[in-house]
Amino acid sequence: MGRVTTAAMFVFAVLSAASSWAQPAALAPDPGVSATRLINRAEIRISRVVLQPGAVRSVHAHDDVEYHAWIPLEGTFELSVGTDAPVPALPGQAFFFERGTMHGFRNVGDTEAAVMEVFVKDSGRNASRDVPDPAALLASYAALVGTGTTANTAWDQRERGDTP
Repeated sequence: MGRVTTAAMFVFAVLSAASSWAQPAALAPDPGVSATRLINRAEIRISRVVLQPGAVRSVHAHDDVEYHAWIPLEGTFELSVGTDAPVPALPGQAFFFERGTMHGFRNVGDTEAAVMEVFVKDSGRNASRDVPDPAALLASYAALVGTGTTANTAWDQRERGDTP
């Protein structure tokens, strides 16, 4: 009887694990915030984060990545970066952070808000070289968030010497 029970528990554990492999990994960082990891590879991680009205994603940093793109998809956000005053963040904008940049955000709207986060973990020697055509990537992004997209924020404009 002991072997049958052990075998049954093993099969149940494998089947339970297999069902979770088919789903993106869900994360729960803060109340009212749900994050789903869509891709997690050696070179890149992509997550979709949804915030309920009034929800706050606590200030944090990502020390395990080289770069981080933060892209509002829907709703109205207020984004805090480092010691700078919070700024509005709307769909169609994109924000760029380097490793270790402290940041947090909150949904200041009356409806659910969502953001896509793209983390570049390894942009060098180990990264995959199977990258789509940049024009196709831009077209896909524009279709996802609509027209009027902007990618130059105050943070990356300062780096290039432009004015926001």
